[in-house]
Amino acid sequence: MPFIFATRIHYTMTSSSKNRYAFPVLVSVFFFWGFVAASNDILIPVFKKELNLEQWQSQMISFSFYVAYTVGSIIYALISRSLGTDLLNKIGYKNGIAIGLAISALGSFLFYPAAQASSFNIMITGLFIVGLGFSLQQTAANPLAIVMGNPATGSQRLSFAGGINNVGTTIGPLLVSIAIFGRLSQGETAVADLQSVQTPYLILGAMFILVAIFIKFSSVPNSIELEHENPAEGVIVKDRTSAMKYPQLLLGMLAIFLYVGVEVATASNLPEFMTHELGTPNDQIAPYVSLFWASLMIGRLTASVGAFTSNESIKPLLRIIVPYLAFGFFLLVNLLANHDLSPFYVYGLVILVLIVLDFVSQGNPAKQLLLFSLAGVAAIGIGIFAGGMISVYAFISVGLFCSTLWPCIFTLAISGLGKHTNQGSGFLIMMIMGGGVISLLQGVLADEKLLGIQGSYFIGMACFVYLAFYAWRVSAILKSQGVSFEVVKGGGH
Repeated sequence: MPFIFATRIHYTMTSSSKNRYAFPVLVSVFFFWGFVAASNDILIPVFKKELNLEQWQSQMISFSFYVAYTVGSIIYALISRSLGTDLLNKIGYKNGIAIGLAISALGSFLFYPAAQASSFNIMITGLFIVGLGFSLQQTAANPLAIVMGNPATGSQRLSFAGGINNVGTTIGPLLVSIAIFGRLSQGETAVADLQSVQTPYLILGAMFILVAIFIKFSSVPNSIELEHENPAEGVIVKDRTSAMKYPQLLLGMLAIFLYVGVEVATASNLPEFMTHELGTPNDQIAPYVSLFWASLMIGRLTASVGAFTSNESIKPLLRIIVPYLAFGFFLLVNLLANHDLSPFYVYGLVILVLIVLDFVSQGNPAKQLLLFSLAGVAAIGIGIFAGGMISVYAFISVGLFCSTLWPCIFTLAISGLGKHTNQGSGFLIMMIMGGGVISLLQGVLADEKLLGIQGSYFIGMACFVYLAFYAWRVSAILKSQGVSFEVVKGGGH
């Protein structure tokens, strides 16, 4: 699940100790975004089986959820325009998060009538409303995460928040699976019915409301100051009338669309691949979905080590230790969920690839985007042409190689935009809808009359090929504008 990366936000808070206690409260909403997004992958096979849906129809779950981000962004822009000022500046950032949580609670409560009436339309409507609430929460929470601390580590703090997001994606599928199928002994199987999804989503809705109240009365700041920085010395800035006049942004919008698409589509189609190709029962798929999202947590926490210490001699060691600590967290939660851990130990070797690529990229966003995209091409290629569990782990490793792409693409796309930075950021956020569109497209291609479920992953390979192209092309574009990232080291990029 992507998290919004913002720049050009100046640190204006005055009480660092107050922020130290407020930041964990703020980060709790990042957890919810991941929890719900990854849990959707457990709902897909359940609703597909119970309602006799085609694979493309089941992918409407992802489509409705991620398109809501784009619709929410458009609604936000229209309301802000009608008010003559930014909506969050009018109602407050903290209030915006609380309102967004209340909207998401309403969507969660719709799961009850959806299950009672066996209505797929009501269910995806509920998910759409949850996504609308998340859109407002993301717009408010991400810039807050940057300003609530030392501005020098703002991006690293956001990478850490992204890691917490993926804690939610790691345990969400496990908890929802237990709620739907029950806690099983190894070797047992279970069958779910639609009514089994009611209780977990009623609880989730209640938690949204409780957190909204807590946020409302917390010390999380309700306003921040947004300013434009002057261009760095040596940067050539041309006078352009709109963010859309910058090629790095136009190409970056497609890159964000495809990045979110390959990330979400790979995970949401994984249950169908395991069911169809390996005969894996639905109730035993959750730990593999959990590992995919845990892979994003592993990569993002690795990218955030700069937020833990300013000691340059310790950072290289942390970049080796942190990914395995995160992997250990995945193993722990699956142990508590009574899952057999033996199939997952080999994945520790795959994590070595992430570590090597992280060191080679040296924090340069263009280089990191290129290397990780090429690794994604290789991973999906192995998944398509191999078979069995090799394919499963290859597809899961896509999570590792997607983990740092969002901040890389976002940084490159808005670099050099100057006064148009915020406008460009808004256009990029709208492209989150790629998560729904690419998932739906892969679901269509998964039909046996077309490519089949394994061959449908060619769409993911095509996404990574474009991302590698963007990394190569944008470097030349930015260089012509005097923008260079050769001095960037470490951090969240």
